[in-house]
Amino acid sequence: MKEVRRAIVSVTDKAGVVEFSKALSEMGVEVISTGGTAKLLKESGVPVTPISSYTGFPEMLDGRVKTLHPKIHGGILGVRDNEEHVKEMEAHDILPIDMVIVNLYAFEKTVEGDCTLDDAIENIDIGGPTMIRSAAKNHKFVACVTDPSDYDAIIEELKANDCSLSDERRFGLAKKVFQHTARYDGAISNYLGTIPAEGSEKVTFPETYTSQLRKVQDLRYGENPHQSAAFYSTGTDADPTTLAGCKQYQGKELSFNNILDINAALEISREFDGSACVIIKHNNPCGVAVSNGSLVEAYERALATDSKSAFGGIVGLNEIVTGELAEKLTSIFLEAVIAPGFAPEALELFKAKKNLRIVEVAKPEGKICAGLDIKRVSGGMLLQNVDTEDTAELTVATKRAPTEAEMSDLLFAWKVAKHVKSNAIIFAKDMQTIGVGAGQMSRIDSTDIAVMKAANAGLTVKGSVMSSDAFFPFRDNIDEAGKHGITAIIQPGGSIRDEEVIAACDEHNIAMVMTAMRHFRH
Repeated sequence: MKEVRRAIVSVTDKAGVVEFSKALSEMGVEVISTGGTAKLLKESGVPVTPISSYTGFPEMLDGRVKTLHPKIHGGILGVRDNEEHVKEMEAHDILPIDMVIVNLYAFEKTVEGDCTLDDAIENIDIGGPTMIRSAAKNHKFVACVTDPSDYDAIIEELKANDCSLSDERRFGLAKKVFQHTARYDGAISNYLGTIPAEGSEKVTFPETYTSQLRKVQDLRYGENPHQSAAFYSTGTDADPTTLAGCKQYQGKELSFNNILDINAALEISREFDGSACVIIKHNNPCGVAVSNGSLVEAYERALATDSKSAFGGIVGLNEIVTGELAEKLTSIFLEAVIAPGFAPEALELFKAKKNLRIVEVAKPEGKICAGLDIKRVSGGMLLQNVDTEDTAELTVATKRAPTEAEMSDLLFAWKVAKHVKSNAIIFAKDMQTIGVGAGQMSRIDSTDIAVMKAANAGLTVKGSVMSSDAFFPFRDNIDEAGKHGITAIIQPGGSIRDEEVIAACDEHNIAMVMTAMRHFRH
């Protein structure tokens, strides 16, 4: 245990700092503070020593220099059981500083919005990182507090131990410091890496990309029982609009595969404005439907696409689940249900299926910030923008244009195709998937599988529309579609045989729309 007698406080995030500092002062700890923090503490009745009074040197250069002083860093870095350090500190009138309460300028928040390079530069903290790194290095004697959520536990421990903290606590706080500064420096590096030299274009991907992940939980195992695994968040806070900040009401812990499939359900269900339901199996949708105001109907129609594959699947919904829908959801075996909310009567009904995972992820306000899609390969990572776009330019390529109803179904099927493993073929009618062909090496095989799936489900392909995630290399898919009564097709175009494909559509009286944008999903 090490006693805390003197603390320096300098925070950007002032949540809880008055109460924390007051509690320290009441235990006899001398509080030293800087600038706006010192002003706030003084106005709140907390006895405080201004940093300039302590160092005998004024804060200067618009606050850029205030804690960069030997009395501060000597007080933090001095090793208390080193006789030479103690003699030097005494010779230069340097008092030990036992606690550093500091959080850094809000650089990430500043660069999230529109800001100038000068604004970004001014929000690069220098004194703060220097102090907390110093304190963390000397954690054997100094406690460094960077996270306001730790305030209460620290005060509780101090009160219980004559104003002393354990070695374990100080070491835990030190680890947080280096995690914090690593993220902070990474954010600065990533931002500045995208700023071009004068006269050059903005850089999308910097020469060095730094990412920090925060562990949400250990998982029982990975894709298979012999693989260990954990779930990490890319953010510092548990965002309730993401899986990292989800609320699980019941059921077994989420597994590696559950999280992958739930994320797929979340992404697809958010594509649609109407009442939407998606059923996921092995990261592919086996059924998707949108209904005008009836989530129950959307679920029933999504299930009808492939009720066999839905067994043990994940159901994703984009509206609050009612008791009526919960009753239907509990009638088959499912691994998980994900939605933005659940009515109390629905939660009560789900209790009958104690292993069923019920997961809530809040709807985001406005457009989702997509960020980067990162995939690991041998020796490195592939980074790309997340595929959030739908089409580049819609053009009718055939003699016959699609009807209004066909166009509605085409755009629905196109959105679904974006989330199906390539090669992807989707049949749809009345905002419901009729057949899904996924992940085949040949596009014609995917078409055949979509036909088979529809037949197995007792659904009629005739009168449906068709979407393809990439262009048709040959007319064989069109001839197959025409044979089964497909009336309209949406696809990117761009094949050297586009004219042949268009001619085949005209022969079968199929309307074809081209998007000029493909949606491969590997």
